[in-house]
Amino acid sequence: MQIFSIGYEGATQPELIAALETAGVRLLADVRAVPLSRRPGFSKNILANGLREAGIDYIGLKALGTPPLGREAARRGDHATMARVYAGQLELPEALAQGAQLRALAEERPTALLCFERQPHHCHRSLLIDAILPEAKVTHLFANSLAG
Repeated sequence: MQIFSIGYEGATQPELIAALETAGVRLLADVRAVPLSRRPGFSKNILANGLREAGIDYIGLKALGTPPLGREAARRGDHATMARVYAGQLELPEALAQGAQLRALAEERPTALLCFERQPHHCHRSLLIDAILPEAKVTHLFANSLAG
């Protein structure tokens, strides 16, 4: 199974969509707990519309996002606390259901996980992949890229 991971930090919506198209992504799974953004083009509905125009499907999986305490820890650079909080999130019934849904969708077509952080080791996307898609071949789009 192939899975992609992408963070939109420093990117525009057209840059993000171009990266997804180049990679062959057919579904973007938004794994933000709060799918809103101050960055133009990245709030849920606007993003979904832009993706649809490019022929990429969108699904919001909020239960796979990081809860507030985990987000606060991540902002402080406390990745151990963020990982602990996020592990607890993944044990909740809604997260288990959405994790199973994500797995099934990713088995059907090339799927990318979206969150804000560009570098995957700063984000819960890597923790999510390790927890529910450990055998997946992972490509982190935009990782280590300074231009966005």
